[in-house]
Amino acid sequence: QVQLVESGGGLVQAGGSLRLSCKASGSLFSIDAMGWFRHRPGNQREVIANISKTDNENYVNAVKGRFTISKNGAENTMFLQMNNLKPEDTGVYYCNMNLTRRWYDASIWYWGQGTQVTVSA
Repeated sequence: QVQLVESGGGLVQAGGSLRLSCKASGSLFSIDAMGWFRHRPGNQREVIANISKTDNENYVNAVKGRFTISKNGAENTMFLQMNNLKPEDTGVYYCNMNLTRRWYDASIWYWGQGTQVTVSA
């Protein structure tokens, strides 16, 4: 069984930083794309950043220049460094990985449990 376990959320003042982590545990064959989503109050869940197997990064405009996505492939772990946080960044952050458990399986998207990020003014 594969699970994505997130950590690193919390409460921070505006202008501060947080670093989120997401680790895939369990037996797996490969990880393709990885991404971070967030669910802000009053909004739908939205993608904010993703990184491909070849390390191509994409960001939505709202976080570009402030957030950085990265990964450690050897440890099946992904990170989101969030700098210059704003109150509008408050929400639950979810990691998302497209992975294959065995070489003959189709890839499946897995979700982390979510971690709360709260930015005070």
